[in-house]
Amino acid sequence: MGSAVRKGKAVLPAEQAARPGREQPPRAATEDYHHEAQNANNGQAITASCKNKDTDLQFKIQAYIDKNTVMIFSNTACSLSAKVKELFKSMSVPYCSLELDQTEDGQKLQDVLYELTMETSVPIVFVQQKQIGDYEKTLKAHKEGKIQKLLETKGHDHMQDSYDYDLIVIGGGSGGLAASKEAAKYGKKVMVLDYVTPTPQGTRWGLGGTCVNVGCIPKKLMHQAALLGQALQDSRKFGWQFEEKAVKHSWETMTEAVQNYIGSLNWGYRVSLREKKVTYENAFGEFVAPHTIKATNNKGKEKFYTAEKFLIATGERPRYLGVPGDKEYCITSDDLFSLPYCPGKTLVVGASYVALECAGFLAGLGLDVTVMVRSILLRGFDQEMANKIGEHMEEHGVKFIKEFVPIKVEQIEEGTPGKLKVIAQSTDGREIIEGEYNTVLLAVGRDACTRTIGLDKVGVKINERSGKIPVSDEEQTNVPYIYAIGDVLEGKLELTPVAIQAGRLLAQRLYAGAALKCDYVNVPTTVFTPLEYGACGFSEETALEKFGEENIEVYHSYFWPLEWTVPSRDNNKCYAKIICNIQDNERVIGFHVLGPNAGEVTQGFSAAIKCGLTKAQLDNTIGIHPVCAEIFTTLSVTKRSGGNILQSGC
Repeated sequence: MGSAVRKGKAVLPAEQAARPGREQPPRAATEDYHHEAQNANNGQAITASCKNKDTDLQFKIQAYIDKNTVMIFSNTACSLSAKVKELFKSMSVPYCSLELDQTEDGQKLQDVLYELTMETSVPIVFVQQKQIGDYEKTLKAHKEGKIQKLLETKGHDHMQDSYDYDLIVIGGGSGGLAASKEAAKYGKKVMVLDYVTPTPQGTRWGLGGTCVNVGCIPKKLMHQAALLGQALQDSRKFGWQFEEKAVKHSWETMTEAVQNYIGSLNWGYRVSLREKKVTYENAFGEFVAPHTIKATNNKGKEKFYTAEKFLIATGERPRYLGVPGDKEYCITSDDLFSLPYCPGKTLVVGASYVALECAGFLAGLGLDVTVMVRSILLRGFDQEMANKIGEHMEEHGVKFIKEFVPIKVEQIEEGTPGKLKVIAQSTDGREIIEGEYNTVLLAVGRDACTRTIGLDKVGVKINERSGKIPVSDEEQTNVPYIYAIGDVLEGKLELTPVAIQAGRLLAQRLYAGAALKCDYVNVPTTVFTPLEYGACGFSEETALEKFGEENIEVYHSYFWPLEWTVPSRDNNKCYAKIICNIQDNERVIGFHVLGPNAGEVTQGFSAAIKCGLTKAQLDNTIGIHPVCAEIFTTLSVTKRSGGNILQSGC
């Protein structure tokens, strides 16, 4: 019969635990051993003679015991079995339970168990390879503190030796790689499992995760390509002369160069892991039992590994709309950066930073771009800044369709690109519109990659709605030996540098005796829209809600970059704002800037904010002239005053 999975335990069929011919991790006392029927009083692990006619069943039983910290041989209809499981749940101790009445050869297994343990009925419990016995004996051992003592020993040398690795990292993105290399630095045996499930369009990529392959790196390079186009236009005013017809952009040249660079990074990560003696496998990792994971490569070959600790760093993937034609005809950011042809007239669906960044650089490359927005831009960011970004994009040719969502995508013509028809409905349901585009890019959010990696089999809790994993302030899940970092965390920032920092610090705490935890407060970030947006700390809305309007002072001003004055473009579009807590000596609790090189500006100020920067200290800082960041040393107008903040020069 098959297996069943129940909350708090992994229930496996016997043939899966020790299938003949399957690759088994090295185990103590599984072969060439003698027969000893032990009872609970002597506290020894089961061993058996190879000459016994039931050797295969004994081998299966021994494999279960060797592989699991707590092993319960059970029966689904047995009330005492249920009680013993509740006991271990109350102790927050993961266990593996084999339901004999649900398992092939279950009766034979029970007969062999009787011969080996002299226990006449289930449950039969083992802790750290030591036979405890039935429910009454287990309860007694618990009351006397014997079970806790066994658990605290971590299995003595026998259990430690039985693990294949000290740490297995599931996910080869920025955070997972950082953690794995840091752990290896302290002499730990580490494995990284990384596997990219192809997109519906068949796109896949190499080691390094979202940021390197389909996120930050290609996004900023293509953003730079668009900025160069603007710089060409500006250059005429600085004396450069060229024929307009001679200037054109090649999508194929750009993507080839970007992908070549990404390929070099993929190779570099593999070399780095090898140099650090970290084992890497291009395989999909899935928990199958406590401390045990199955790795499946792209050919379907399965291997099984055990580890003392695990780190989940699987990240997220783009979400689809769930409407007819979305997966058949639409692409996401997972496909865009390696798209072998120019996308042409493009509809971007969504209002996230991914949506606006992609729409921005596509428009900057000269494409016809429309953004379809369900509600607000950049949810979670300062809304004044978000709206200014939208206004700037509209002024530079990006069209917006607001309060509409696609309900169907149809293919009109095949091709590279082809032609698609998008049918959309207003959010109030009163209006239907249609439009034709060459490409439809979905950027409506991302989903955590946690639902298919077997977390239910080891008892790791997730937010059922979002798939995110709740963790402690030390990135520990509810299962003590399993940790998580990066975008899969509930309520944490989804940023590459955050995952890297969390991964390194976690490894240092686990293996180097460190105590420093990742600080998720005052983390700087940048949205690489055509008018870049840098932020650190609270948005204005959040600050007002948290501290009260009477306790907040907002200083702000427009500014005009000197480089833009000669081309006479975009005056009073760049904007600076700081949010100060009046009750805390006007400490800066929010920093926001719209303008060129916003990320470079924000990175520097974020260090000062982390150190407790106040408005007075900013005022006492001498600016560098003439640069954009100088504006933050001269802010004097408050929103409360209603004073004029328009600029007429640099």
